[in-house]
Amino acid sequence: MLIRLKSHALGVAFLIAASPYAARACTDFYTKIPNVSPALCQAAQLRPSGARSVQGRAILVRDLATPQAQRRVLVLATMHGDELSAASVALHWLQMAQAAPAQTHWRFVPVLNPDGLARRTPWRMNAHGVDLNRNFPTPNWQRETKVYWEQRTRKDPRRWPGPSPLSEPEAKYLFDEIGRFDPQLIVSIHAPYGVLDFDGPVLPPTRLGRLYLDQVGVFPGSLGNYSGVQRGIPVVTVELPNALRTPSSDEMAKMWRDLRLWMDKTLPLPEPQDRPALAQVPLTTP
Repeated sequence: MLIRLKSHALGVAFLIAASPYAARACTDFYTKIPNVSPALCQAAQLRPSGARSVQGRAILVRDLATPQAQRRVLVLATMHGDELSAASVALHWLQMAQAAPAQTHWRFVPVLNPDGLARRTPWRMNAHGVDLNRNFPTPNWQRETKVYWEQRTRKDPRRWPGPSPLSEPEAKYLFDEIGRFDPQLIVSIHAPYGVLDFDGPVLPPTRLGRLYLDQVGVFPGSLGNYSGVQRGIPVVTVELPNALRTPSSDEMAKMWRDLRLWMDKTLPLPEPQDRPALAQVPLTTP
């Protein structure tokens, strides 16, 4: 089956062969995602990463790279299962990256927490009730996450960090993926605070579209703490204004352009001879 997908950025249409797996993925829990047509989802050509959630759902991924790719960027969304708009923006950005990948190897993970999203009423945590964004191995994890959860959140179940760092298969997958892919940048899409957050050793972007920089702090067990602070891999955290409704198409495109401009200014491309071999995602079948 062929899908005709129009690129609004370029004003052209192009044909993409839809694989049987991509078609099945887009009739599963992806139907819950707002502002995503079947054609857009199928054209994303998502593939199983080889990792699965607590309940056995495949964590899907898409690689986009040209032979000239010299920069690696990991884009992930829906770490919290009730942030549906985040997955939508990731898929729209994936379409934009398809239209113009430039010199970047993009790796998209639109839904890191498929179990939370797939519930009849989506919720923040994974199927074990763990907040995945507090499950990464930051220093003094046992003590600091306990203090944070008990004193700062008053044992809010939506923010339980879990029994131990990387106790959850979804967090372990992302931890391993960062090691395999070795990105120069991680973009993590969330909702609904309507701000731009940042952790890392370089100058942050001041705005993406209508979102302005407002660094909210460093939390024990968070991805920003683990990657941006501990490992020195910049993390741009996009907090969309609404968890159930996406920004307009023009606004999503403006955010994408601002992200690309900031990347070109702040993350210079390495020399080709210094570029390590790109890690490829194995294409597995369910």
